Amino acid sequence: MAVLPIAKLLLAAAEALKFAYAPYSGDAFGAALLGADGVIYTGVTAENASFSASLCAEHAAVAKALSKGCRKFSALAIAAKKGGLAIPCGRCRQVLAEFSPDLTVILRSEKGEILTYKLTEMLPNTFNLRVN
Repeated sequence: MAVLPIAKLLLAAAEALKFAYAPYSGDAFGAALLGADGVIYTGVTAENASFSASLCAEHAAVAKALSKGCRKFSALAIAAKKGGLAIPCGRCRQVLAEFSPDLTVILRSEKGEILTYKLTEMLPNTFNLRVN
C-alpha cells in the first residue's frame, strides 16, 4: 500500500462511533482497521454490566476482520465520543500486535491534528508466543 487513506479511515471510525454502546462509562469509541486485503473493518465499544465482558472498538474490529478471513492489517484509526486522542489500551495493543506489529495507528487530537504512530512505538517488546 503506497499511501494510507487516512481521511477515509478517520471517517469510517467516526461513522462506526455512532453505533457504540457505552451506557456505563460514556467512553464510546469507533475503530476502522485497514486490512491487507484493502477492506476497512469497523468496530465499536460494546460495554456490558459485567465490565470485564466489555469489548473495545479496536478488539471488535479485529474480530470482524478475522471472521472474514483477514489476519494482516496496515492501519487503524480511532474516533472518540468525548474528543481528544483515542489511544488503544494495552490489551488492544497486544491483540493488534499478534497480527500486525508494524501497524500504523492514526489518531486525531482535540485540535484536529492528525498523529500517526507505529504500534511498535506504542507497545515495544510485545509478548510473543509463536506456535508453528
